Amino acid sequence: MSLREKIECEIRERGPIPFSRYMELCLYDPDEGYYSRNAEQFGKAGDFYTSSDVHAVFGRLLARQFDEIWRALDRPPQIEILELGPGRGLFARDVLDWSNKKFPDFFAALIYTLQESSPALQAKLQENLTEHVAAEKAYISGEARIARPQVGAGAPTCPAEQSSAPAGIHRRLTYHAPLIVFANEFFDALPVEILSLQGKLHLALENNRLQETCLPPLAAELEFLDRYSVHPEPGERIEVPILAQDWIRQIANSTTSAPLLLIVIDYGYTREQQLADRYRGTVMAYRHHSASPDPYQAPGEQDLTAHVNFTALAAACEQAGMRCEKLFTQSQFLMGIGEKNQFADAFEDCRLPQERAKVALQLKHLVTPAGMGENFQVLMASRGIEPDKVAALSGLLWNERR
Repeated sequence: MSLREKIECEIRERGPIPFSRYMELCLYDPDEGYYSRNAEQFGKAGDFYTSSDVHAVFGRLLARQFDEIWRALDRPPQIEILELGPGRGLFARDVLDWSNKKFPDFFAALIYTLQESSPALQAKLQENLTEHVAAEKAYISGEARIARPQVGAGAPTCPAEQSSAPAGIHRRLTYHAPLIVFANEFFDALPVEILSLQGKLHLALENNRLQETCLPPLAAELEFLDRYSVHPEPGERIEVPILAQDWIRQIANSTTSAPLLLIVIDYGYTREQQLADRYRGTVMAYRHHSASPDPYQAPGEQDLTAHVNFTALAAACEQAGMRCEKLFTQSQFLMGIGEKNQFADAFEDCRLPQERAKVALQLKHLVTPAGMGENFQVLMASRGIEPDKVAALSGLLWNERR
């Protein structure tokens, strides 16, 4: 059964489905979802690329920042990094390799957990992190899905419905160990609701074809717009990322009294920017490095994303007892980390001038406004760590000086 047939089958049995459910099936269906059926979406040959696809310096700089965090916590004997949505594991491999080479004391204390639901990507993680998995420094954790009960009597004709609601954070160490949660381009791929003046967007069937329809929104969704977003104007659609808020609560519950630090890197916006008539309706589809506003063109064969509402994300962190730093850009974050040693982490392997020139261009793509530097925002939140120790982290210093 194709993914489109699965979607149509579910609508016939249960009635119109919200856009969030459609997006969930397109991305995370266990058999036909975009992230489930293959591991070749990343890089130049795929549909999109991340910072780790540009150059290993991204992971090397973060390894330097993670070591700094560990030292700020008075060098605990064990510390866990939990990466959400680790893709092929290039970032994790760069962090682990560089930590082993440059920060051996931190590496000795480090346990790296990769939480990934896709079987195809789990296999790719195993392949790319073979040595670290064998050495028990890296652990691949499958993210459980919650099966929803079938409706109606008799044998079901549709596959069991599942949810991408977080079933819990899967840690390797106990809840009493310090934890760093890293999420790079994770929250933009979580299913969202879409509201307009007509109501909440659903998908229905009309003459055996998918058709958009609107039903009344939930009170919680309208309250979300009141608090963290804006209400749609005529002709507008506004996303409501309720699931992202749930993930923040799960992250907050992943430690007890132990220090917790969350680093989110993603493209997104604030409520103030929406009030200035920006970032209204950000759902996009990506395929072969081309963007399209049509999410219905190829279910399961294209990536679907929505910009991150950082105002709502920060509020969820604070409600969960975390302290948020001021939002800053990836450029400011990486410049702060790399400034002290003039980005030696990027150029150490270069032997020829041509190699240095190539790496300089790759680094420029990561930090300049013309590349990824200004498009990606960084949200850092912490709990159980002295505020002055967080404020002294090198990744925050460039932002503080400007």
